[in-house]
Amino acid sequence: MFPCEVLAQQGVSAVTVTTNPDGAQEYSMTLQALFIMTALSLIPAFVMMMTSFTRIIVVLSILRQAIGLQQSPSNQILIGVSLFLSMFIMAPVFEEVNETALQPYLNEEMTSLQAFEAAKLPMREFMLSQTRVKDLETFVRIGGYEGQFDDPADVPMTVLVPAFVTSELKTAFQIGFMLFIPFLILDLVVASILMAMGMMMLSPMIVSLPFKLMLFVLVDGWNLIFGTLATSFGMGV
Repeated sequence: MFPCEVLAQQGVSAVTVTTNPDGAQEYSMTLQALFIMTALSLIPAFVMMMTSFTRIIVVLSILRQAIGLQQSPSNQILIGVSLFLSMFIMAPVFEEVNETALQPYLNEEMTSLQAFEAAKLPMREFMLSQTRVKDLETFVRIGGYEGQFDDPADVPMTVLVPAFVTSELKTAFQIGFMLFIPFLILDLVVASILMAMGMMMLSPMIVSLPFKLMLFVLVDGWNLIFGTLATSFGMGV
């Protein structure tokens, strides 16, 4: 049996917080491991809400609905495509985070808090470039921060993230609307032809689906969709 004093000392040393000469605080490795495990649970929300994933998955879902396919491509395929396309679009941002925050932290050139602050800068810059001023002003007003920020770069992440998500959803719906138009026209044409032929009991969706698939393949639809999504984030411009 260990003395109570030894157990108490071990418990205290596990939660040590060290104050550096510059005033910054550095947490013990036990607390850092706890924070890392907690952060891992937030990774899905981080991937969906702070990257290009939201816009991509919404557009692909609308495209599947516009074509008239209910389960193909499956949800797993759409999510996988969205993840890898998001990695491609976010690669410059992640590389900057790696160079300015992760590698210096692994080399013990900065503390964990300093690395976190450095990692936020590239993410903040990306989100600001995709966020509409109107959406940002809306959440600044709702949060009661009116008149407190002279520059959008000074807006806290708690305001920037919901404004960014709102802008992403609006952009995704705008792209989805443009995708729906040609397929809707094809549905109307097929429905008109069937009514003129007196075939009212036959569903226009069944007849128009092969033609919509053929149209999508002939115009190289996947290439156009992925290229449009990438360029909508400023890539290749």
